[in-house]
Amino acid sequence: MTNGHVAVSPTGVVRGLGDAPPDKVVALVTRPSLEARATAAVEANRCAKCRSTFVMREPAFLHCFYCGAMTRIPTGSLLEQEMFELRSGLRLAS
Repeated sequence: MTNGHVAVSPTGVVRGLGDAPPDKVVALVTRPSLEARATAAVEANRCAKCRSTFVMREPAFLHCFYCGAMTRIPTGSLLEQEMFELRSGLRLAS
């Protein structure tokens, strides 16, 4: 709301028209893709979600014991993952 040469904000702050705040520069940065994040997490042996190193590497997943996230390893075999789960007792044979 303006009143002559003075600007009054809704909170009641009064300032002159020449006292405008400086322009803000916002850098637009692209976020890495999910596959790139997963690959980087597997190579660093860290969780892609919380960056914890308390992880276990399975044939097709990186399992974080801190937050419970399962990051898919792009080059991991799902057949080997299934055999790992059967041998570990994580899944019953059916």
